[in-house]
Amino acid sequence: MSIPGPLRIAILTHSTNPRGGVVHALALGEALTALGHEAVVHAPDARAAGFFRKAQCETACVPASPFEGDTFGMVETRIADYLRYFSDHAHRHFDVFHAHDGISGNALATLRKERLINSFARTVHHVDRFEDPRVAALQARSIHGADRHFVVSEHWRRKLDRDMGIAATMVGNGVNAAFFQPERDGSESGLVRRLGLGRGPVFLSVGGVEERKNTLRVLQAFSQAQTVLPGSQLVLAGGASVLDHAAYQAEFRLALGQSRLLPGSVVLAGPIPQAEMAALYRISSALAFPSLKEGFGLAVIEAMACGIPVIASHIAPFTDYLADDDVVWCDPLSTGSIADAMVAAMRSPQRERLVQRGLAIAARHNWADTARAHLPVYRTLGARQHA
Repeated sequence: MSIPGPLRIAILTHSTNPRGGVVHALALGEALTALGHEAVVHAPDARAAGFFRKAQCETACVPASPFEGDTFGMVETRIADYLRYFSDHAHRHFDVFHAHDGISGNALATLRKERLINSFARTVHHVDRFEDPRVAALQARSIHGADRHFVVSEHWRRKLDRDMGIAATMVGNGVNAAFFQPERDGSESGLVRRLGLGRGPVFLSVGGVEERKNTLRVLQAFSQAQTVLPGSQLVLAGGASVLDHAAYQAEFRLALGQSRLLPGSVVLAGPIPQAEMAALYRISSALAFPSLKEGFGLAVIEAMACGIPVIASHIAPFTDYLADDDVVWCDPLSTGSIADAMVAAMRSPQRERLVQRGLAIAARHNWADTARAHLPVYRTLGARQHA
Protein backbone atom coordinates (compact mmCIF):
# COMPACT_ATOMS: atom_id res chain seq x y z
CA MET A 1 0.00 0.00 0.00
CA SER A 2 1.24 3.51 -0.79
CA ILE A 3 -0.03 7.03 -0.41
CA PRO A 4 -1.11 8.73 -3.69
CA GLY A 5 -0.83 12.36 -4.73
CA PRO A 6 1.63 15.07 -3.68
CA LEU A 7 3.69 14.26 -0.60
CA ARG A 8 4.83 16.40 2.33
CA ILE A 9 8.46 15.46 2.94
CA ALA A 10 10.72 16.51 5.80
CA ILE A 11 14.36 16.26 4.72
CA LEU A 12 16.82 16.50 7.60
CA THR A 13 20.56 17.12 7.37
CA HIS A 14 23.31 17.86 9.88
CA SER A 15 24.22 21.48 9.16
CA THR A 16 23.70 24.47 6.89
CA ASN A 17 27.32 24.30 5.61
CA PRO A 18 28.26 23.42 2.00
CA ARG A 19 29.09 19.76 2.56
CA GLY A 20 28.21 17.00 0.09
CA GLY A 21 25.27 15.62 2.06
CA VAL A 22 23.83 19.10 2.59
CA VAL A 23 24.25 19.95 -1.11
CA HIS A 24 22.42 16.72 -1.96
CA ALA A 25 19.62 17.38 0.54
CA LEU A 26 18.95 20.90 -0.80
CA ALA A 27 19.03 19.79 -4.43
CA LEU A 28 16.71 16.87 -3.62
CA GLY A 29 14.28 19.21 -1.91
CA GLU A 30 14.30 21.52 -4.90
CA ALA A 31 13.76 18.70 -7.39
CA LEU A 32 10.89 17.26 -5.34
CA THR A 33 9.30 20.69 -5.15
CA ALA A 34 9.60 21.05 -8.91
CA LEU A 35 7.79 17.70 -9.25
CA GLY A 36 4.86 19.07 -7.24
CA HIS A 37 5.65 17.80 -3.74
CA GLU A 38 6.07 19.83 -0.55
CA ALA A 39 9.67 19.29 0.55
CA VAL A 40 11.19 21.15 3.50
CA VAL A 41 14.92 20.82 4.18
CA HIS A 42 15.83 21.10 7.86
CA ALA A 43 19.17 21.66 9.57
CA PRO A 44 20.53 22.92 12.90
CA ASP A 45 21.72 26.46 12.24
CA ALA A 46 24.67 27.02 14.53
CA ARG A 47 25.52 30.46 13.09
CA ALA A 48 21.91 31.63 12.77
CA ALA A 49 22.80 32.59 9.20
CA GLY A 50 20.68 30.16 7.23
CA PHE A 51 21.78 27.70 4.58
CA PHE A 52 24.90 28.35 2.56
CA ARG A 53 22.75 29.26 -0.46
CA LYS A 54 19.20 30.33 -1.18
CA ALA A 55 17.12 27.28 -2.01
CA GLN A 56 14.25 26.90 -4.46
CA CYS A 57 12.32 24.94 -1.85
CA GLU A 58 11.21 25.60 1.69
CA THR A 59 13.85 25.34 4.40
CA ALA A 60 13.66 25.24 8.19
CA CYS A 61 16.60 26.33 10.32
CA VAL A 62 16.45 24.49 13.63
CA PRO A 63 17.70 26.59 16.59
CA ALA A 64 21.11 25.24 17.59
CA SER A 65 22.31 25.31 21.19
CA PRO A 66 25.90 26.14 22.17
CA PHE A 67 27.98 23.20 23.30
CA GLU A 68 31.30 22.49 24.92
CA GLY A 69 33.48 19.47 24.50
CA ASP A 70 34.29 16.91 21.83
CA THR A 71 32.52 15.46 18.81
CA PHE A 72 30.27 13.34 21.02
CA GLY A 73 29.13 16.44 22.88
CA MET A 74 28.38 18.21 19.62
CA VAL A 75 26.42 15.25 18.24
CA GLU A 76 24.37 14.85 21.41
CA THR A 77 23.61 18.56 21.47
CA ARG A 78 22.45 18.64 17.86
CA ILE A 79 20.28 15.55 18.36
CA ALA A 80 18.67 17.29 21.33
CA ASP A 81 18.13 20.41 19.19
CA TYR A 82 16.22 18.35 16.65
CA LEU A 83 14.16 16.58 19.34
CA ARG A 84 13.25 19.90 20.92
CA TYR A 85 12.13 21.24 17.56
CA PHE A 86 10.04 18.24 16.53
CA SER A 87 8.45 17.86 19.95
CA ASP A 88 6.15 20.61 18.70
CA HIS A 89 3.33 18.87 16.80
CA ALA A 90 3.16 21.81 14.38
CA HIS A 91 6.61 20.85 13.08
CA ARG A 92 5.59 17.25 12.32
CA HIS A 93 2.97 17.81 9.61
CA PHE A 94 4.70 15.52 7.11
CA ASP A 95 3.98 12.28 5.31
CA VAL A 96 7.65 11.29 5.13
CA PHE A 97 10.66 11.92 7.37
CA HIS A 98 14.05 11.49 5.71
CA ALA A 99 17.43 11.77 7.50
CA HIS A 100 20.71 12.31 5.66
CA ASP A 101 23.20 11.83 8.50
CA GLY A 102 23.79 10.37 11.93
CA ILE A 103 22.56 13.39 13.87
CA SER A 104 19.17 13.67 12.23
CA GLY A 105 18.90 9.88 11.97
CA ASN A 106 19.25 9.53 15.73
CA ALA A 107 16.70 12.24 16.31
CA LEU A 108 14.18 10.48 14.06
CA ALA A 109 14.93 7.11 15.67
CA THR A 110 14.05 8.61 19.05
CA LEU A 111 10.91 10.24 17.70
CA ARG A 112 9.80 6.90 16.33
CA LYS A 113 10.60 5.14 19.60
CA GLU A 114 8.44 7.71 21.37
CA ARG A 115 5.71 7.11 18.74
CA LEU A 116 5.73 10.69 17.57
CA ILE A 117 6.40 9.45 14.03
CA ASN A 118 5.74 5.99 12.60
CA SER A 119 8.69 5.54 10.23
CA PHE A 120 11.63 7.26 8.59
CA ALA A 121 14.16 6.83 5.80
CA ARG A 122 17.90 7.31 5.99
CA THR A 123 20.30 8.14 3.19
CA VAL A 124 23.72 6.65 3.92
CA HIS A 125 26.13 8.81 1.93
CA HIS A 126 29.06 6.99 3.52
CA VAL A 127 29.95 5.40 6.85
CA ASP A 128 32.60 7.20 8.87
CA ARG A 129 35.16 5.59 11.14
CA PHE A 130 35.07 7.15 14.62
CA GLU A 131 37.60 6.41 17.34
CA ASP A 132 35.06 7.36 20.02
CA PRO A 133 32.85 4.26 20.47
CA ARG A 134 29.96 6.45 21.62
CA VAL A 135 29.91 8.35 18.33
CA ALA A 136 30.31 5.10 16.38
CA ALA A 137 27.33 3.64 18.26
CA LEU A 138 25.19 6.66 17.44
CA GLN A 139 26.14 6.37 13.77
CA ALA A 140 25.11 2.69 13.77
CA ARG A 141 21.81 3.48 15.52
CA SER A 142 20.99 6.14 12.93
CA ILE A 143 21.36 3.53 10.18
CA HIS A 144 19.89 0.41 11.76
CA GLY A 145 17.00 2.38 13.24
CA ALA A 146 15.66 3.50 9.87
CA ASP A 147 12.81 1.72 8.12
CA ARG A 148 14.14 2.24 4.61
CA HIS A 149 17.52 3.23 3.23
CA PHE A 150 18.89 5.15 0.26
CA VAL A 151 22.46 5.33 -1.07
CA VAL A 152 24.03 7.54 -3.73
CA SER A 153 26.44 4.97 -5.18
CA GLU A 154 26.58 1.27 -5.96
CA HIS A 155 29.66 0.98 -3.77
CA TRP A 156 27.71 1.91 -0.65
CA ARG A 157 24.72 -0.17 -1.70
CA ARG A 158 27.02 -3.20 -1.80
CA LYS A 159 28.70 -2.32 1.49
CA LEU A 160 25.42 -1.88 3.36
CA ASP A 161 24.22 -5.21 2.01
CA ARG A 162 27.45 -7.04 2.86
CA ASP A 163 28.38 -5.39 6.16
CA MET A 164 24.98 -4.61 7.70
CA GLY A 165 22.50 -6.82 5.89
CA ILE A 166 20.62 -3.73 4.68
CA ALA A 167 18.98 -3.54 1.26
CA ALA A 168 19.18 0.07 0.11
CA THR A 169 17.69 1.88 -2.86
CA MET A 170 20.28 3.51 -5.12
CA VAL A 171 19.21 7.05 -6.02
CA GLY A 172 22.43 8.57 -7.36
CA ASN A 173 23.38 12.23 -7.54
CA GLY A 174 22.84 15.13 -9.89
CA VAL A 175 24.36 18.38 -11.03
CA ASN A 176 22.65 21.68 -11.77
CA ALA A 177 23.63 22.14 -15.41
CA ALA A 178 22.17 25.64 -15.53
CA PHE A 179 24.69 26.76 -12.88
CA PHE A 180 27.64 24.40 -13.34
CA GLN A 181 28.49 24.98 -17.00
CA PRO A 182 31.66 25.79 -18.95
CA GLU A 183 30.73 29.22 -20.34
CA ARG A 184 32.29 32.06 -18.37
CA ASP A 185 30.00 34.72 -16.93
CA GLY A 186 32.47 37.53 -16.23
CA SER A 187 32.93 36.83 -12.53
CA GLU A 188 36.08 34.79 -13.07
CA SER A 189 38.55 37.69 -13.31
CA GLY A 190 37.59 39.08 -9.90
CA LEU A 191 37.99 35.66 -8.30
CA VAL A 192 41.39 35.22 -9.94
CA ARG A 193 42.55 38.54 -8.46
CA ARG A 194 41.11 37.81 -5.02
CA LEU A 195 42.84 34.43 -4.81
CA GLY A 196 46.09 35.76 -6.20
CA LEU A 197 46.26 33.35 -9.11
CA GLY A 198 48.80 33.57 -11.89
CA ARG A 199 48.98 31.98 -15.33
CA GLY A 200 48.83 28.50 -13.83
CA PRO A 201 48.20 25.72 -14.19
CA VAL A 202 45.88 25.83 -11.19
CA PHE A 203 44.98 22.61 -9.38
CA LEU A 204 41.83 22.77 -7.29
CA SER A 205 41.16 20.62 -4.23
CA VAL A 206 37.62 20.80 -2.81
CA GLY A 207 36.66 19.80 0.72
CA GLY A 208 39.13 21.61 2.94
CA VAL A 209 42.05 20.16 4.86
CA GLU A 210 40.79 16.76 6.02
CA GLU A 211 42.27 13.28 6.22
CA ARG A 212 39.39 11.79 4.19
CA LYS A 213 40.14 14.29 1.43
CA ASN A 214 43.81 13.22 1.46
CA THR A 215 44.93 16.84 1.58
CA LEU A 216 48.42 16.18 2.95
CA ARG A 217 49.26 13.85 0.06
CA VAL A 218 47.74 16.36 -2.37
CA LEU A 219 50.19 18.95 -1.03
CA GLN A 220 53.14 16.55 -1.27
CA ALA A 221 52.14 15.52 -4.79
CA PHE A 222 51.76 19.12 -5.87
CA SER A 223 55.25 19.85 -4.60
CA GLN A 224 56.53 17.14 -6.95
CA ALA A 225 54.38 18.24 -9.87
CA GLN A 226 55.53 21.85 -9.59
CA THR A 227 59.06 20.84 -10.55
CA VAL A 228 57.63 19.78 -13.93
CA LEU A 229 54.98 22.51 -14.10
CA PRO A 230 56.69 25.73 -12.96
CA GLY A 231 54.27 28.49 -12.01
CA SER A 232 51.57 26.03 -11.02
CA GLN A 233 49.39 26.72 -8.00
CA LEU A 234 47.21 24.66 -5.66
CA VAL A 235 43.92 26.06 -4.38
CA LEU A 236 42.38 24.38 -1.34
CA ALA A 237 38.71 25.32 -1.11
CA GLY A 238 36.03 24.40 1.41
CA GLY A 239 36.40 23.07 4.91
CA ALA A 240 33.19 24.07 6.70
CA SER A 241 32.71 20.93 8.79
CA VAL A 242 31.00 20.08 12.07
CA LEU A 243 33.72 17.49 12.84
CA ASP A 244 37.07 18.23 14.45
CA HIS A 245 39.99 18.00 12.00
CA ALA A 246 42.42 20.06 14.10
CA ALA A 247 45.12 17.40 14.46
CA TYR A 248 45.28 16.69 10.74
CA GLN A 249 45.20 20.39 9.92
CA ALA A 250 48.14 20.98 12.27
CA GLU A 251 50.08 18.25 10.47
CA PHE A 252 49.24 19.88 7.15
CA ARG A 253 50.38 23.34 8.30
CA LEU A 254 53.68 21.87 9.48
CA ALA A 255 54.24 20.15 6.14
CA LEU A 256 53.37 23.33 4.25
CA GLY A 257 55.77 25.37 6.38
CA GLN A 258 58.58 22.88 5.78
CA SER A 259 57.98 22.60 2.04
CA ARG A 260 60.16 24.27 -0.58
CA LEU A 261 57.19 25.52 -2.54
CA LEU A 262 57.36 29.01 -3.97
CA PRO A 263 55.51 31.71 -2.02
CA GLY A 264 51.90 31.98 -3.15
CA SER A 265 51.91 28.50 -4.65
CA VAL A 266 49.35 27.18 -2.18
CA VAL A 267 46.16 29.19 -1.69
CA LEU A 268 44.10 28.33 1.38
CA ALA A 269 40.82 29.70 0.07
CA GLY A 270 38.56 28.26 2.77
CA PRO A 271 34.80 28.06 2.17
CA ILE A 272 33.83 29.70 -1.12
CA PRO A 273 30.37 31.27 -1.52
CA GLN A 274 28.14 28.97 -3.54
CA ALA A 275 27.53 31.70 -6.10
CA GLU A 276 31.25 31.56 -6.97
CA MET A 277 31.76 27.79 -7.10
CA ALA A 278 31.15 27.39 -10.84
CA ALA A 279 33.59 30.23 -11.55
CA LEU A 280 36.13 28.61 -9.22
CA TYR A 281 35.99 25.40 -11.26
CA ARG A 282 36.27 27.33 -14.52
CA ILE A 283 39.41 29.24 -13.47
CA SER A 284 41.05 25.96 -12.42
CA SER A 285 43.05 23.77 -14.77
CA ALA A 286 42.00 20.50 -13.12
CA LEU A 287 40.25 19.13 -10.04
CA ALA A 288 42.59 17.10 -7.84
CA PHE A 289 40.28 14.74 -5.96
CA PRO A 290 42.29 11.74 -4.69
CA SER A 291 39.99 11.10 -1.72
CA LEU A 292 40.46 8.12 0.57
CA LYS A 293 36.69 7.71 1.04
CA GLU A 294 33.64 9.26 -0.57
CA GLY A 295 29.94 8.64 -0.76
CA PHE A 296 29.91 9.69 -4.40
CA GLY A 297 32.11 12.74 -4.93
CA LEU A 298 29.78 15.51 -6.09
CA ALA A 299 32.74 17.78 -6.86
CA VAL A 300 33.72 15.39 -9.66
CA ILE A 301 30.60 15.91 -11.76
CA GLU A 302 30.44 19.61 -10.86
CA ALA A 303 33.97 20.08 -12.20
CA MET A 304 33.15 18.04 -15.30
CA ALA A 305 30.05 20.15 -15.95
CA CYS A 306 32.28 23.23 -15.83
CA GLY A 307 34.63 21.81 -18.43
CA ILE A 308 37.78 20.88 -16.52
CA PRO A 309 39.50 17.47 -16.27
CA VAL A 310 39.45 15.47 -13.06
CA ILE A 311 42.11 13.53 -11.17
CA ALA A 312 40.43 10.85 -9.04
CA SER A 313 41.34 7.93 -6.80
CA HIS A 314 41.09 4.56 -8.48
CA ILE A 315 38.66 3.31 -5.85
CA ALA A 316 34.92 2.88 -5.51
CA PRO A 317 32.62 4.77 -5.69
CA PHE A 318 34.47 6.58 -8.50
CA THR A 319 35.06 3.34 -10.40
CA ASP A 320 31.31 2.64 -10.25
CA TYR A 321 30.31 5.55 -12.47
CA LEU A 322 33.54 6.51 -14.25
CA ALA A 323 35.20 4.49 -17.00
CA ASP A 324 38.92 4.04 -17.64
CA ASP A 325 39.23 7.07 -19.92
CA ASP A 326 36.89 9.45 -18.08
CA VAL A 327 39.43 10.83 -15.58
CA VAL A 328 43.13 10.62 -14.79
CA TRP A 329 43.25 7.84 -12.23
CA CYS A 330 45.70 7.72 -9.35
CA ASP A 331 46.58 5.62 -6.33
CA PRO A 332 45.45 7.83 -3.41
CA LEU A 333 48.07 6.29 -1.13
CA SER A 334 50.95 7.23 -3.46
CA THR A 335 52.08 10.85 -3.70
CA GLY A 336 54.04 9.94 -6.81
CA SER A 337 50.94 8.56 -8.49
CA ILE A 338 48.94 11.71 -7.63
CA ALA A 339 51.78 13.92 -8.93
CA ASP A 340 51.99 11.95 -12.18
CA ALA A 341 48.22 12.34 -12.61
CA MET A 342 48.49 16.12 -12.12
CA VAL A 343 51.09 16.36 -14.86
CA ALA A 344 49.16 14.02 -17.16
CA ALA A 345 45.98 16.08 -16.81
CA MET A 346 47.78 19.06 -18.39
CA ARG A 347 48.95 17.22 -21.50
CA SER A 348 47.29 17.45 -24.88
CA PRO A 349 45.43 15.73 -26.45
CA GLN A 350 44.43 13.87 -23.28
CA ARG A 351 43.29 17.06 -21.58
CA GLU A 352 40.87 17.99 -24.36
CA ARG A 353 39.50 14.45 -24.50
CA LEU A 354 38.90 14.42 -20.74
CA VAL A 355 36.99 17.70 -20.95
CA GLN A 356 34.63 16.33 -23.60
CA ARG A 357 34.07 13.06 -21.79
CA GLY A 358 33.44 14.94 -18.55
CA LEU A 359 30.78 17.13 -20.11
CA ALA A 360 28.98 14.02 -21.39
CA ILE A 361 29.16 12.33 -17.97
CA ALA A 362 27.82 15.39 -16.15
CA ALA A 363 24.92 15.58 -18.60
CA ARG A 364 23.83 12.09 -17.49
CA HIS A 365 23.39 13.16 -13.87
CA ASN A 366 20.34 15.26 -13.03
CA TRP A 367 18.46 15.94 -9.83
CA ALA A 368 15.02 15.22 -11.29
CA ASP A 369 15.96 11.57 -11.83
CA THR A 370 17.39 11.42 -8.31
CA ALA A 371 14.15 12.80 -6.87
CA ARG A 372 11.98 10.36 -8.85
CA ALA A 373 14.05 7.42 -7.58
CA HIS A 374 12.94 8.28 -4.02
CA LEU A 375 9.21 8.36 -4.70
CA PRO A 376 8.23 4.66 -4.51
CA VAL A 377 9.84 4.38 -1.05
CA TYR A 378 8.40 7.71 0.04
CA ARG A 379 4.88 6.61 -0.87
CA THR A 380 5.22 3.41 1.13
CA LEU A 381 6.52 5.31 4.16
CA GLY A 382 3.73 7.86 3.78
CA ALA A 383 1.16 5.10 4.09
CA ARG A 384 2.87 3.89 7.30
CA GLN A 385 2.94 7.37 8.73
CA HIS A 386 -0.84 7.64 8.44
CA ALA A 387 -1.63 4.04 9.39
